[in-house]
Amino acid sequence: MKRYFRPILVTDSARPSGAHILAGGWCWFERVEVLARGEASKIIAADDLPKADLRRLTRPRAPVAGLDMDEPRLMGILNLTPDSFSDGGRFNTPDAAPARAKAMVAAGADILDIGGESTRPGADPVPSVDELARTIPVIKAMRAQGMETPISFDTRKADVAVAGINAGVDLINDVSALSYDDAMTGIVADASIPVCVMHARGQPKTMMAATQYSDVLLDVYDYLEEKLNEAEAGGINRDRVILDPGIGFAKGLEENLTILNRLSLFHSLGCILLLGASRKRFIGTISGEKEASARLPGSLAVALAALSQGVQIIRVHDIAETRQAIDLNTAISKGGWKP
Repeated sequence: MKRYFRPILVTDSARPSGAHILAGGWCWFERVEVLARGEASKIIAADDLPKADLRRLTRPRAPVAGLDMDEPRLMGILNLTPDSFSDGGRFNTPDAAPARAKAMVAAGADILDIGGESTRPGADPVPSVDELARTIPVIKAMRAQGMETPISFDTRKADVAVAGINAGVDLINDVSALSYDDAMTGIVADASIPVCVMHARGQPKTMMAATQYSDVLLDVYDYLEEKLNEAEAGGINRDRVILDPGIGFAKGLEENLTILNRLSLFHSLGCILLLGASRKRFIGTISGEKEASARLPGSLAVALAALSQGVQIIRVHDIAETRQAIDLNTAISKGGWKP
């Protein structure tokens, strides 16, 4: 029977001398929840874990595009699309996009995530030629203007990824987990850049018809583990893989909440974790807020909950507000502040 190990994380400043640090970051743990399909979970001491599993949980994560992962990092969303669910059409011109990028960096973004194809539920696929036309001139303009902030490129297509890499992107964010385009794994491996591998099912057009799971938490874990192994087999070092459980992708309200409740499970795969839940539908369902742009309070609550479970990268629309929330949360947790 396969066992899954979820560290029960603490951020309190009074850390016992024998506690283990999670991934070289800001959380620690002494206990682990053991999960198995069809069985009740149980709690064990972290010291009773198999050594290899404990090592995966505690090993400090490698930097991403020069950014250390010992503190929370913010990924700012820059949609260069006319139809994204939250801000489609607002920043998708060659003038507006670089200006928006600069504003996000000034507000505290550590990474910029640029995409030219909406993957919201119900979205139609975008031809490569359109995706390229939307994104590459903006990326080139940002680099020509001297912007050094790491750029993540949100694309599923190998030809688009190649153009982005040539234009200066630092990371590929593939919502299909390298499965949409067979050439993507080789492209990422050859470029020796990080890649974000996300859980999803089907295509954006139809994914919300595929929300049935035997055990959503463990099903998502198994999927990410399989894709991680495939990436390694294709020449991508595990240290360059970021994992995203895919909140809202082929998941309804209950599935999203189940995953968020036990996010720390995914640390046992030994990779950096990314969470993208900003302004998503489940926040509107719980809050009663129909307008995506008005879901900031709920988005902040999810971001802080993710940080309490050690998630290293938070992908958000509202940079300044999230940065302020994180800085205050960190200062309170540490009982002090250094600018």
